[in-house]
Formats: sequence, structure tokens, C-alpha cells
Amino acid sequence: MDTDRSEAHADEALQHARVLSHAITAMHSTPSVTEGMRRLSSILTCALADWCAIDALGDDGRPYHLAVTHRDPGRVPDSVFTEPLPRLSDETPGPVARAMRGSDALLLTGPLTELPPARESGLELFGQLDGKTAMVVPLRVRWRTHGALTLAREDPAQAFTPAEQRLIKEIAHGVSLALDHARLYDKVRHIAERMQRSLLPDLPQVDPLRLAARYIPAYEAAEVGGDWYDAFLLPKGELAVVIGDVAGHDLSAAVIMSQLRNMMRALAYDRQEPPGEILSRLDLVNDALYGQRVATCLYGLIRTPVGGPWAFDHSSAGHMPPLLVTREGEARYLEDGSGLLLGMDVTNPRPEARDPLPPHSTLLLYTDGLVERPGEDIGRAMDRLRRQAATLAKAPVERFCDELLAARGEPDDDIALLALRVPDTGPGVTGTAR
Repeated sequence: MDTDRSEAHADEALQHARVLSHAITAMHSTPSVTEGMRRLSSILTCALADWCAIDALGDDGRPYHLAVTHRDPGRVPDSVFTEPLPRLSDETPGPVARAMRGSDALLLTGPLTELPPARESGLELFGQLDGKTAMVVPLRVRWRTHGALTLAREDPAQAFTPAEQRLIKEIAHGVSLALDHARLYDKVRHIAERMQRSLLPDLPQVDPLRLAARYIPAYEAAEVGGDWYDAFLLPKGELAVVIGDVAGHDLSAAVIMSQLRNMMRALAYDRQEPPGEILSRLDLVNDALYGQRVATCLYGLIRTPVGGPWAFDHSSAGHMPPLLVTREGEARYLEDGSGLLLGMDVTNPRPEARDPLPPHSTLLLYTDGLVERPGEDIGRAMDRLRRQAATLAKAPVERFCDELLAARGEPDDDIALLALRVPDTGPGVTGTAR
């Protein structure tokens, strides 16, 4: 008998270890907290309960269902995720409310549908999903309660064993850490993104041209970075466009990015020289102030020669080549005028190039985050962007940008892009800076 009991305990311990391993994998198998909780809820339902609910508590005090799964998926109504729940208060009744207010883990037995009704997370689910025994565990870490984990069974004889209770508490602790990390990450990311956007300019109104710009931080980055774009009018009416990338994802990169952007504006406005000359001057200043800090940058002028087509004069300091898309859907990279990165050799002459901009063509400037993916050949990535942009030749310029970003998916690196649509006819640039 003792041997049988020992073997049973060993089998149970092994099974619980597998459940714990699968739970940890589920929580960390996706960058989406919501998707991770849904996967975890499904695992717990299969292994430990007839249904499972993972409820979170928002910063506004309002609970919401992160995940609800049942062995019979048809038992979970759509309203579980669509109907808002009232804010949690000290008077909100029920075990889930108690858990969210910071109680210890709760074991419930009996007909749970007869608990006092309340429109709060968990209780309404007992009424809809049934349950004769349940365990409700607060999701608490660092003196903060983030929600509650509920597991319920419909067989009153299948109460949770002490070993199962320990396992559920351990899993709940992992969920608590995941939610706490997600909350802190979102807060830092939000602050960083707001700071980054505050460093980026508003676009000027430049009729009859159409401009659009986007900045998207890397999904994993919770810090400011060095990607930037700029567009501004010069005294003679030319439109200056800039795209650049300072190496790094930290405050230092953001500060240098901001300084380079401002210096570029000052040099371009004061000197009004060709793009190569302006980049050479910027390289000298960058070397004097920041030493060996490496950056890429492309500076260009949109010109309207008398009696001629629109044209793009440009010089690149190691930046990704601009992409030109014609109205007919022909797309090609403008690879002339490319030189060394900023910070490499200030004595090296800066090449320049001039390319015509056909009527209704789109000029795209972008940083490498739009194309580069880990493990992918850069040539293949560039070809993919070219083909995607070609299909959007006639799309409005705002949609042109949004569709390219949507096709990219969650970026591994920051993305800055600036798109310019040339009009069908050719009067010069008029407009105001903002």
C-alpha cells in the first residue's frame, strides 16, 4: 500500500511539473499578454478544471476578463468579453472581488450559482458556467493586486487537493509577475514613445505636394532611440527632407538625434548649399561634438526647375536608399549619391545625385527597421519592400505609409519613414512651416 501511495504521489508530482512547465511556456510563448493568458487558461482548463478565468484589474479600478475558457467552448458567451464590468469597490460582493481586494486564496464549495449575484468579475461567470467547487487566487506581487485566477469544477466530489492548491498558487504567482511586468513595461514604453514623438517635428504644409510621416518604436524597445525624420521649407522655397538613424536605443542616442536634427536645420537654412556640402558640414560638427558616434543620414532637396519636372537632389551618409514609385507602379531605389556614414571619415567628399520625380510619383525615405528582419537576406528584404510599395502606387500617401507598416508587422527595430507624393502638374512648392 505504501509503495502504491508513493507511486501515486510520484505520478501526481510529475503531472503537476508538466502542467507547470506548459504554463510557463504558454505565458512566455508570445509577446502579447492577452494571448499568453488565453493559452494558459486553455492549459489549466484541460489539466485542472472544467473552466478557468483570468481576470485583471485596470488602473481605473475596473476589472476585465483577460481569458475565459471552458471544456465546452460553446458555454462561454461573447458577452463575457464585450460587456464592461463596474469598478471594484469595498462593497462589491463575492470571492473574486475579495481576491482583488487582496484576500488570501479562497476555496469554494457547494452550488456556486447561489452566491449573491453581482455584476463583477467572476460571480457572473459562476452563474453562467456553473461550478460546484472552485479556487480563487489573488494575482498579487510587490504589494499590488493585479487581478484574480479562478478555476472551477462541476463535480462537487472533485475538490482541489492540497497538492493541486499549491500548484495553482505557484502558477498564480507566475501570472502575477507577468501582469506586473507588462504593466511596468507599458508604462515605460508609453513614456518613451511620448518622449520620442516630442522630439519629432510636425510636417510643413507644402501645397501641392503631399507629405506623410510615421514613427513606430521597436516592439521590444522600452527606451527612446535615434531614428528621426524631418521636412522644412528653405528661404528660396525649396523643400528640404531628412531621414536619419543614430546607433543605439537609449537616451544618449535620442539626445544626439535631436542635436543632429537641429544642426541639420540650422546648416541647411543658413548655408543653402547642395546636399553633399550640408552633410559634410554636419559630419564635421558631429565629429567635433560626439567623437566616433556613428549615424546614418540622408538629406535631400525637392526642386521644381523652370520648365522642367520635379527633381530630387540628394546625398546619403550610409543611409538606406530612397524608393521612388511611379504612378504606373514601377518602383526603383535611388542608389546614387551614397557615401560613408557620419562619424567615419570627415575628409571624405560627399557624393550627390539628382533624380527626376515624375507626376504622381511617390518618394519614400525610411530607416532600416522597415526592411530588416533577423536572419533574412537584406537583398530579399529590399525587394519585398519594393514590390509592396509598387502595389500602393495609386493609394493616398497616408494609406501608402500605413499599408507598408501593416505589412511589416511588429518591428524588431524602430521605424521612421517619410513619404512625399508629387502632384500631376508642376507649379513649385508653396507653403508654411509648422
